[in-house]
Amino acid sequence: MALCGQPRFDDEQKDTLLNPTVIIEVLSPSTEAYDRGDKFGHYRKLASLAEYVLISQDKPHVEHYVRQPDNQWLLSEASSLQDSVQLPSINCTLVLAEIYEKVELGT
Repeated sequence: MALCGQPRFDDEQKDTLLNPTVIIEVLSPSTEAYDRGDKFGHYRKLASLAEYVLISQDKPHVEHYVRQPDNQWLLSEASSLQDSVQLPSINCTLVLAEIYEKVELGT
């Protein structure tokens, strides 16, 4: 998770950030459907959220959703270790070779 500006939290525990700019999830078989569905639906209600990134845990595959001015989300995908994903809201580049550097990839 990344944010721009001062963090705002839901409660005194400071474990629920209310104003993230980018959220990155590593998908697992048990949570993938929830991460793509209901969880992303909740995240889309956060006005501060500009980008949502889903990373496959067992093969090179990154899905990158970017909020558009009309409040729609644009999807782009990267599936090669030579690919990279630009996160313009925080001026960052994710290189798939670096993401998966220590991951034993399935065939």
